[in-house]
Amino acid sequence: RGRSRLPVGSPMQDLIPGPQDHSLNLKQMLESNKDSAKLDAMKRIVGMIAKGKNASELFPAVVKNVASKNIEIKKLVYVYLVRYAEEQQDLALLSISTFQRALKDPNQLIRASALRVLSSIRVPIIVPIMMLAIKEASADLSPYVRKNAAHAIQKLYSLDPEQKEMLIEVIEKLLKDKSTLVAGSVVMAFEEVCPDRIDLIHKNYRKLCNLLVDVEEWGQVVIIHMLTRYARTQFVSPWKEDDGLEDNEKNFYESDDEQKEKTDQKKKPYAMDPDHRLLIRNTKPLLQSRNAAVVMAVAQLYWHISPKSEVGIISKSLVRLLRSNREVQYIVLQNIATMSIQRKGMFEPYLKSFYVRSTDPTMIKILKLEILTNLANEANISTLLREFQTYVKSQDKQFAAATIQTIGRCATNISEVTDTCLSGLVCLLSNRDEIVVAESVVVIKKLLQMQPAQHGEIIKHMAKLLDSITVPVARASILWLIGENCERVPKIAPDVLRKMAKSFTNEDDLVKLQILNLGAKLYLTNSKQTKLLTQYILNLGKYDQNYDIRDRTRFIRQLIVPNEKSGALSKYAKKIFLAQKPAPLLESPFKDRDHFQLGTLSHTLNTKAIGYLELSNWPEVAPDPSVRNVEVIELINQCTKYSNTLLSRNQKCLQWGRLGPHCSVVGHLPWLRS
Repeated sequence: RGRSRLPVGSPMQDLIPGPQDHSLNLKQMLESNKDSAKLDAMKRIVGMIAKGKNASELFPAVVKNVASKNIEIKKLVYVYLVRYAEEQQDLALLSISTFQRALKDPNQLIRASALRVLSSIRVPIIVPIMMLAIKEASADLSPYVRKNAAHAIQKLYSLDPEQKEMLIEVIEKLLKDKSTLVAGSVVMAFEEVCPDRIDLIHKNYRKLCNLLVDVEEWGQVVIIHMLTRYARTQFVSPWKEDDGLEDNEKNFYESDDEQKEKTDQKKKPYAMDPDHRLLIRNTKPLLQSRNAAVVMAVAQLYWHISPKSEVGIISKSLVRLLRSNREVQYIVLQNIATMSIQRKGMFEPYLKSFYVRSTDPTMIKILKLEILTNLANEANISTLLREFQTYVKSQDKQFAAATIQTIGRCATNISEVTDTCLSGLVCLLSNRDEIVVAESVVVIKKLLQMQPAQHGEIIKHMAKLLDSITVPVARASILWLIGENCERVPKIAPDVLRKMAKSFTNEDDLVKLQILNLGAKLYLTNSKQTKLLTQYILNLGKYDQNYDIRDRTRFIRQLIVPNEKSGALSKYAKKIFLAQKPAPLLESPFKDRDHFQLGTLSHTLNTKAIGYLELSNWPEVAPDPSVRNVEVIELINQCTKYSNTLLSRNQKCLQWGRLGPHCSVVGHLPWLRS
């Protein structure tokens, strides 16, 4: 099919075998006596896996080489086995003894790979072997092996949750590890196995805060999220310093002394716990991280646990992430949209960063519109409206419709520009694009609900558009407006009903329902002109194919057309149909997401995802901070007290100077040397 063929005898023929003999050649190479051929075959197989190709049929040939003395071959075999051990469990079990021997291998990479393969075999019968291997690996001299032990904990827990207590012991041991390579993995295991065991974190809290900057990026994300939850349970709210004094009036039944005591407690200045400050201070440099997930994690930490006066520093870092790819932009903009509802001032200096670009995908454009709406105020609304005028002309119809909705929200939120926005939307009614006109009608309908008495001319103008607009939602909105204001347009409403009666059978179900409502309202307010017309429409609705239309028809007939069987409700038909409707609330769709932790899947989906851990409320009284003190401090205090009783000032300095090079305690506390 136009593909060039390699010449016979070409050295490239061995590298690119045909599809039929490809697997056969690899099997022959794996069974070869030469390590070079086996190594070449394993490289090709791993390359196939990397490209997403299925190499499971080679499992029997690969597993034979698990005991190879060549380290390079063994590494690649373990990479393969980690991928397919779960699918080929029976064959993998045959090599259990080999994996156990490999756990004692001098090479740390082989020990770690053997543990990875062992934990990838999802067979309950080998759980005791896996448990023993994890315990031994957790005490390994190599931090890389200990890191893999932490990863294996999660796999074993998912295989057999009954091992939880024994795994917690291993987690507690690994949490004390001082290696930055292990920290992120063990915290991830902690979050999977026992996220409620906050007591395991107490003694390691300060160490984790200090190691955070040097931990690998994805470990930083996990640790920051865990420490955010920890802070919400162990420290009092830093937001109290921003709250004014309330309830100034004295209770009638309280004595002056009791009142004075309460007032003193309220006026007591907030003092942040040093450990709380340690966490905030040590995460601040990570706002400059190249990893967007790390920046987002720090941003959510500041949002949820830092004083309100310090949250503003995250805005610049979040805006910087908007230069990333569209997937990162989407997540960041969602979080900014939630933040901008509560604290507009954070992002107002970066208003232009949220202007829409022509190259932005639709989902990004709509999120930017949402943020611009949240940031709109009396000072910048004129600039934003000019920007919105450009967006309405966009070829992206979904984006243009969203812009019209945005203009409606701005008109609702800022009363100074309500009339201006309404005039602009009325001008859009003459637009050639039917989608723009339809969306404008829907938004105008919502705005007119707020002050219908002042805009009779607009309603008349919209009634004329019924002949040209075909979008069902727009037609239904116009009919609803005319029905609600039928007494203000007494000459137009009956004529509109007459036109709708002609086209009733061809209309959309949504439009039919509004025609029935319009007929009922006109029957109650102007029965002389519309009685026969309404009865004709009710007869059409009685035999409609849609059961909702038929049901609505029966309901309306019983209410507005009195007869002997009419109930008490028919007396209140006018109050039911012509009651004043409450004005709609045009709110941000992100308003109800603030109860989810920022940066989580639950926040993105706006629903609680499996495994989501809610942030607890701040405690009223801070728990005992001494639980975070390490025992070594007590030992040093005893040494200091003893030396004070025996030595003079000069002798003490000399004594500590001698101890310095040999005492590990002094080595960890440089301040003691001074």
